[in-house]
Amino acid sequence: MIRLAALFWLALSTAALALDPAEMLDDPNLEAQARELDHALRCVVCQSESVASSNAQWAVDARRVIREQVASGQTNGQITDFFVERYGEFVLMTPRTSGSNWLLWAAGPLMFLLAAGIGFGYLRGRSRAPATTDTGLSEDETRRLRDIMDE
Repeated sequence: MIRLAALFWLALSTAALALDPAEMLDDPNLEAQARELDHALRCVVCQSESVASSNAQWAVDARRVIREQVASGQTNGQITDFFVERYGEFVLMTPRTSGSNWLLWAAGPLMFLLAAGIGFGYLRGRSRAPATTDTGLSEDETRRLRDIMDE
């Protein structure tokens, strides 16, 4: 039980090791701005983690650069543009909705509307189809069936 608790504690504490206290800015407002950017940018080494939660050397350097730029008075947009210029839009955790990315953002809702339209059309067409009635077998068909069954 103690081993399981220790393993659980180690698993949860790895993200806490990402930001070194020496990296933190003295001004709480500037530090809050830097942390917001840390969470908005993706680590290009890990690719699935934000800069804030990554322990990769690139993420450590990125956090340092972010804090240097925040301390020098850069805005979030300017710092984000700095990283996008160097690493492309992949560095953003949430891609922008400008340029050709609008098609990616719109694809999900457009596909849903298309599927809903096709489904609605199909159901409406089925409800308008004439009802078929079972007339049974004709006299000739009944006779032929009896002949086949007797053989």
